[in-house]
Amino acid sequence: MVPLLHLDRVRKVYSHGLMRRPTFTLAADLVLPDSRIVGVVGPNGAGKTTLFEMITGSNPPSHGTVRVAGADIHRVRPNERDRLAIHYHQSYQVRSFRTWVPSILLDRSPTERPVLHLFDEPQFNTQDGYIGFMLDFFRRLRRDGNLVVVCLHPTARHHLEILHEIGERFLLVHGGSVEQKPSFAALIGDQRVRAYLGQEMTAIGDSLAAVGG
Repeated sequence: MVPLLHLDRVRKVYSHGLMRRPTFTLAADLVLPDSRIVGVVGPNGAGKTTLFEMITGSNPPSHGTVRVAGADIHRVRPNERDRLAIHYHQSYQVRSFRTWVPSILLDRSPTERPVLHLFDEPQFNTQDGYIGFMLDFFRRLRRDGNLVVVCLHPTARHHLEILHEIGERFLLVHGGSVEQKPSFAALIGDQRVRAYLGQEMTAIGDSLAAVGG
C-alpha cells in the first residue's frame, strides 16, 4: 500500500551571506502510512511551519523528496497541490505558495480531494463547545480516510488535553530533526519535551499520561 505521507531523506537548509553559510537545517525521514491523527510539538523556531510548508509544496526541500499518496508534491501543478495536502495556518486560512515552473511541465494530482490536512497552531475558543466541535471535525476527517496533522504550542492545559485526546502518533520537531513518538506518554517522557514545556505544563502532561496514552 502506498503511504499517505513519505518524507524521504528530506532536508531544508537556510543560509545567509555571500558565502551562503548555513543558518538553520531541518531534516526529516519518516513514513506515516495511513489514516490517523498526528500531534506535532516543538519549541518556537524549531521548524514546524517549515515542515508543513515542505509537505504541502509551498517550500521546496534542499534535498530529498516529499511524497503524498505516492506523488512528489513538488512536481505536482501548483493549482492542484491542495488536492493532495492542505495547510491551515492558525485561524484556519489556507497557506498559499508560488512556483516558477510552468504548470504544463508538472504532473497532475492523482487525487481530487486532499488526503492530508495540516493544522498549524489552530486557535481554539474555550467556550460554547467549540473545542468539541473541532475535535469531532478532526475525527471525521480521519474516518474519511485522511491523514490529519495538528501542530500545537502548548501554553495552556487544554492544549495538552487536546493532544492527549486525539493524538494517535506524535512528531517532535527539535534540534533540527523530526522524530516520531508512538504515544502521548512517550512524548511527555522525552526530556527535551519536558524542558520545552516547563515544570507546570510537564506536570499536567504527566497527569494526563498517567490515565492512559
